[in-house]
Amino acid sequence: MTEASARAHVARFNTAVTSGDWAPFLDALHPDAVMTFVGRAVGSQRGRDAIAIAYAEHPPDDTIRVSGLRSDGDRDVVTFAWSRGGTGTLTLHYSGGQVAELIVQFD
Repeated sequence: MTEASARAHVARFNTAVTSGDWAPFLDALHPDAVMTFVGRAVGSQRGRDAIAIAYAEHPPDDTIRVSGLRSDGDRDVVTFAWSRGGTGTLTLHYSGGQVAELIVQFD
């Protein structure tokens, strides 16, 4: 979509991590969104409700900082660094202005 869309997604994530309130983050997801982790034995979550349950049961405790970003049509690719160390890539696909797919890859 746009750099602003990806940065807004990261800001919602970081706010949710620090506040514990995942509602604004989840509201920005398409109802049928898919979240997949690459490089971790977490697997995929399908649907906003399943993603909400996953975050409720295993909430992240680390924020991320954008280190690079590129947009291509309905896809944003964000390289990031965790605040406690480590890096990764977040790929966001959009549908109807909402995040429809999140792929999180750990380096």
